[in-house]
Amino acid sequence: LAPYRLRLVAFVISGAITGLAGALFADLNRFVSPVMFSWQTSGEIMVFVILGGVGRLYGPVAGAALFILLEHVLGGLSEYWHVYLGLLLLMVVLFARGGLIGTVAGREVAHD
Repeated sequence: LAPYRLRLVAFVISGAITGLAGALFADLNRFVSPVMFSWQTSGEIMVFVILGGVGRLYGPVAGAALFILLEHVLGGLSEYWHVYLGLLLLMVVLFARGGLIGTVAGREVAHD
């Protein structure tokens, strides 16, 4: 496949999966409002990706698991758990450019 067609197919598949997820979310909650999707939701998703790494398919999944674990453990210790999460994000961005999964696997993804 040509690069344009491949990107188009990936975009269409992504849109279909996202649409299905939105329909299932609306059916589960029986209500949908723009207020439910604030900037914090998008920010959390970015944190998942940064923590886990973008070089592998399971990187964001590992980042989400780590985020939830940190929220649960640190949230019980302090109401300022976001500060510790911010420090961890800073360390990942500065020293583990492939995310935590890239660092653990030993093959960091080069970002220019």
